[in-house]
Amino acid sequence: MKNKIKQFTCFLAITCFMFSCHDDLDQSPIDPDSFTEEDVFVNASEARSALAKLYASLALTGQQGPAGNPDITEIDEGFSQFSRMLFNLNELTTDHAVVGWGDAGLPDLHGLYWSAGNDFTGAMYLRLAQEVSFCNSFIDNASQLTDPEVASYIAEARFLRAFAYYNLIDFYANVPLATQISTELPSQSDRPELFNFVETELLEIQDDLPSSNEYGRVDQVAAWALLSRLYLNAEVWIGTPRYTDCVTYSNNVINSGYSINTNDVNGNGTAYDELFLADNNTNGAQDEFIFTLNFDGVQSQTYGGSTFLVHAAIGGSMDASLFGVNGGWGGNRTTSALVEKFEMGTIDIDELNNDLGGTLSNWGLVGDATENAWDGPDMEMYETSPNQYSLYANLTAGDFKFRFDEDWGNNYGDNELDGSLEAGGGNIPIPADGPYLITLDLDNLTYSITEVTASGDMRAMFYTDGQNLEIESIGQFSDGYAITKFKNVTSTGGPGNDSNGEFVDTDLPVIRLAEIYLNYAEATLRGGGGDTGLAVDKINELRTRAYGGPSGNITSSDLTLDFVLDERSRELYWEGQRRTDLIRYDYFTSGNYLWPWKGNQPNGTSVGSFRNIFPIPTNSISTNPNLQQNPGY
Repeated sequence: MKNKIKQFTCFLAITCFMFSCHDDLDQSPIDPDSFTEEDVFVNASEARSALAKLYASLALTGQQGPAGNPDITEIDEGFSQFSRMLFNLNELTTDHAVVGWGDAGLPDLHGLYWSAGNDFTGAMYLRLAQEVSFCNSFIDNASQLTDPEVASYIAEARFLRAFAYYNLIDFYANVPLATQISTELPSQSDRPELFNFVETELLEIQDDLPSSNEYGRVDQVAAWALLSRLYLNAEVWIGTPRYTDCVTYSNNVINSGYSINTNDVNGNGTAYDELFLADNNTNGAQDEFIFTLNFDGVQSQTYGGSTFLVHAAIGGSMDASLFGVNGGWGGNRTTSALVEKFEMGTIDIDELNNDLGGTLSNWGLVGDATENAWDGPDMEMYETSPNQYSLYANLTAGDFKFRFDEDWGNNYGDNELDGSLEAGGGNIPIPADGPYLITLDLDNLTYSITEVTASGDMRAMFYTDGQNLEIESIGQFSDGYAITKFKNVTSTGGPGNDSNGEFVDTDLPVIRLAEIYLNYAEATLRGGGGDTGLAVDKINELRTRAYGGPSGNITSSDLTLDFVLDERSRELYWEGQRRTDLIRYDYFTSGNYLWPWKGNQPNGTSVGSFRNIFPIPTNSISTNPNLQQNPGY
């Protein structure tokens, strides 16, 4: 199914436009003033193919893969990809992330001192505006067809247009509302008008969307989930609380067929990490994903998306091969503010091995990474099922191999370090001291190495070896803990599809069920009339997964607004929501909450509240005299 939807998504994006566009559509600025594409679809099959471009515009950046013939010019093509821009605007501007690169305009984001000419705030505006443009063209042309299935295609396009406008409201507040192809320059709309448009669209299409859809395409539940988000932010955006509506539509999602992933495939004690691995379309995580951007290292290559999230977070002493890629870009880390939100604990190796439920076997680990070095005796593994072996072990930086009955006549190593074993093969490296889960699959001759985080909350996925908790210099990768949340390896330790390790397979959840649980809890606490007991139960469902058991569960007395905000941070970090959350709590620009390097100060400082929204790009204003710049810019 993943390959089907990826072929569906990438067919147009990589090979051709299905739209006949006017001469300057592919020039900058491509914004809501430029909606004039035209095409006539002859049947439902062609309309379905054209629909692919609407999804692909959020995942990819042009017509021929990672670079060349871009949708948006005048910015590096990889920079312009939607989820990479979402990270830059909604994570890099917060306590969740810093980046060591000095590209013009990039340090301004974490320092909260960007201008109206910032390339990155401008790129997101153009990307979203282009998505609206493509959707308008599709809706206009597909509406001429009478095939019954086209109605659901149009509903999908209207959802994607509403999603684009949701983000435009969030980031820029006041943008043109254009729903028809026209050569007229549109006037500027305000947040209430845009909010009403998105709300009306989602309410109207909810019954036209399928009750379920193929993986990677939106369904009826996606409309409810986006309404949940919209209503949660209504008080900030339009001055009117809509928390009761947030509770209602969150409830609709909670009672739908989606479910929290509890499938701990790699046996590391939590099913949280499976959400961000290369096989998250099949390992159980897909049951939690409501709206995803799909990536494949061969079929849909981009320097944004999960390729960016994996590569950019690797540097210092980190071994890129353990993340399934060919190297790190040495950029993104986090601040101590995120690290300190997690409850740190210790790893009880004996208890973890007892929980495996297996019996000690004659297969073991041998090498200078093990407690007895190459001379042995071996560290014996537990047979958890026929020909399946696991062991939690404290290992040191070095190498190991798998050996049977301490006999060098029967041993396995890995010549290519690709997760596949060969008899008498090469040594397998352990990059740093620490606790690990090692698995061995003799049926398929594969293995996996998973670092076990020394934390009660296993969502705390940090690399600390050689890294400083506090940041003295943002440009120094060793300042700030690295994030290991996203990987290009499967749940069983296998590699991604790109044999060169350059491009990543991991799909990115744009909306997942866990977020809706947290929306429900927050809206309930803000007076939305929800059930506090249900809110506690749903948060405990997330925390039980995070802790590998009930040890982190809370009671109703623990459930406060600040607790929910911190829980959103622990659950959703680097998924593109943090800035929006902080604004809702009046923490983003004010002095009510400071983090390292907020306002470009080591200990953090407040900044002007006008920075709660980004500027309209200067070139867009020069193109359309109907536009006025947002206050403060």
